[in-house]
Amino acid sequence: MNRRLFLKSSAAGLTGLVFAPSGKPTEVPVRALTKGPGFHWFGYYDKLQFDPTNRYVLGMQVSFEGRSPTADDVVKIGMIDLRKGDRWIELGESSAWGWQQGCMLQWVPGSGSKIIWNDRVGNQYVSHILDVFTRKKQTLPKAIYALSPDGKWAVGTEFSRIQDLRPGYGYAGIRDPFYEVKAPEAIGLYRMNLETGDVRLLMSLAEAAAIPHNGADVADNFHWFNHLLVNTDGSRLTFLHRWRARREDRQVMARTNFVTRMFTVNPDGSDRFIIDPSGFTSHFIWRDPTHICAYTKPTGQASGFYILQDKTGKMEPIKTDKMPVNGHQTYVPGKGNDWILNDNYAGTQNRNQTPYLYHQPTDRRIDLGHFPAGESYVAEWRCDLHPRSSNDGNYVCIDSTHGGNGRQLYLLDLRPLWGVKS
Repeated sequence: MNRRLFLKSSAAGLTGLVFAPSGKPTEVPVRALTKGPGFHWFGYYDKLQFDPTNRYVLGMQVSFEGRSPTADDVVKIGMIDLRKGDRWIELGESSAWGWQQGCMLQWVPGSGSKIIWNDRVGNQYVSHILDVFTRKKQTLPKAIYALSPDGKWAVGTEFSRIQDLRPGYGYAGIRDPFYEVKAPEAIGLYRMNLETGDVRLLMSLAEAAAIPHNGADVADNFHWFNHLLVNTDGSRLTFLHRWRARREDRQVMARTNFVTRMFTVNPDGSDRFIIDPSGFTSHFIWRDPTHICAYTKPTGQASGFYILQDKTGKMEPIKTDKMPVNGHQTYVPGKGNDWILNDNYAGTQNRNQTPYLYHQPTDRRIDLGHFPAGESYVAEWRCDLHPRSSNDGNYVCIDSTHGGNGRQLYLLDLRPLWGVKS
């Protein structure tokens, strides 16, 4: 059966002809949630963009594109009301953001009204928790990276350090106080109580640097942590430990000329385990409390998507040719971890970005659309789709430039695929 997707015009926007699990053709509507003159997007793929009712969709708004943010550039925080004509509701602003991950904007798990995002206040990166209905705001003393599934605590690392060593993934405005130190003892992975603001250092960069990499001493490098994520029940967390031998110019540093290994630890920093020692860990997501789906290249094996089992060293490839390239993968909620939502980067020749569903039990892929990226969206200010599911798995939101009016938010309706009535 031919499962190619065909885009066509409609009054509602673009729709995609796909094949549902039953084998019958259905249409997947795609509608623009935002439009100019401003530019809108959400950022990373592993955050809660939809509120628990799936009515409100978070986003950010900015007035320019095509360059790196400066310390003076402010992004607007808002949410879109899907039940009232996709109305944009402004909620706040941030001076601590980047094109790829925004300001870590997300709903606080377990809350139907609270969101959190990072900001810069004076010479300090902080985070704000806002009740979107009462507008009551709480400011915490540190920036956050990821939240626990119960919404009570967060993990973070120093964004000034990230910005110095991987421009575009940290924030402009505050210089790393340990700029000349290769592996500082005072900073690293921390945990913060979201009620009290109490902060505890769980693992320093010096501690990580002191651990040999596949038997080799790596201490004499510049070290940082990146991409933190808590597992599905809050019992473990993971992060990437990266290092490079020397600082180079900004363009070179933005590329992947560094080494990466993935750690898992308990929420108190104990029971540390190198779950991926390959040096090539890229995007990942927790499948369940003990397994991570990651794009990596284990020693002696091909690059691809693997299932990593925590605290055992076991790595099993997802044996398929349906996910041939690196993407931003998550598991669709409510589908028993059978369905993976993924995408691809815009290439130098083929600029199409394709969000898709992959059904692992049957090795079946369903493309959800083809969204060509503009030629100018490259390097640090590229616009990845970063597909994000609603809490019920019925919708997907993407960031895309295909409409010709800059990066905007688009909503894909998956209900026809699941046989859910509108």
